[in-house]
Amino acid sequence: MRFLRPASFAGDIGRVKETEMEDAGVGWIAAIIIGGVAGWLAEMFMKSNIGVLMNIVLGIVGAAVANLLLGLIGVSLGGWIGYLIAGFIGACILIALARAIRR
Repeated sequence: MRFLRPASFAGDIGRVKETEMEDAGVGWIAAIIIGGVAGWLAEMFMKSNIGVLMNIVLGIVGAAVANLLLGLIGVSLGGWIGYLIAGFIGACILIALARAIRR
């Protein structure tokens, strides 16, 4: 993604500097927090009662599963919001699979 920085911020009047923003990476602490939130949201949405630790695991593993599945159709989600969305989708898929296997 590219954006243009106004000349007053670049320090040179009349000159526009073009810079490239780096993608927002998600570290392991953020992955645990976002995974927990994604798992909790999926737990509420799917009306399941699995506990806090499983919420975190479902959110993190769900994000990996959803990113893999979305990658197959050409969709790429990045950054914190993308990780949250992918975690939610993946956790819902994993909960649905677990329910189908148990029956």
